[in-house]
Amino acid sequence: MQFQVPQFIEVEDKIFGPLTFKQFIYVAGGAGLAYILWRLLPPFVGMPLGLASLGSGAALAFVQWNGRPFIQGLESAFYYFFRSKLYLWNNQRRVKTEVTRKAEEAARPAQVYVPKLTENRLSQLAWNLDINERIASGIVSDTERDTAASAASLVAPIRTARTALSH
Repeated sequence: MQFQVPQFIEVEDKIFGPLTFKQFIYVAGGAGLAYILWRLLPPFVGMPLGLASLGSGAALAFVQWNGRPFIQGLESAFYYFFRSKLYLWNNQRRVKTEVTRKAEEAARPAQVYVPKLTENRLSQLAWNLDINERIASGIVSDTERDTAASAASLVAPIRTARTALSH
């Protein structure tokens, strides 16, 4: 079966003429507040406050800032001004005291000693491993076998699965 996929789901429905429900509430609220202020307060106070409430209602209904509704910008500004702020930035490295250095050294796990290999020792180990691999695969001559037997004290012989099962 084919189903029709809804499109334009971000667009709100126009309920009151060209206005959405939210826009209508913002405009009607601003106009209602302006009327109340004009009727209750003296004209020199009520007129500017009424115009401010009409302007704020229109801004809430129609203004978008960076693609976001104006009410979200007001909410972000409110949180910015009334929530605690913590800004951390340290441009200079602080000098560690001796006490903290000693505590850090004590907290570190003991490091394993790894001996350094000289080039001669490394090439000798590589040669022994190569010979032991050839012995394990069965393609070694008798002279190489004797040399590998003398070098067995350096490197343990490699055992294949076949030799491990046979012993």
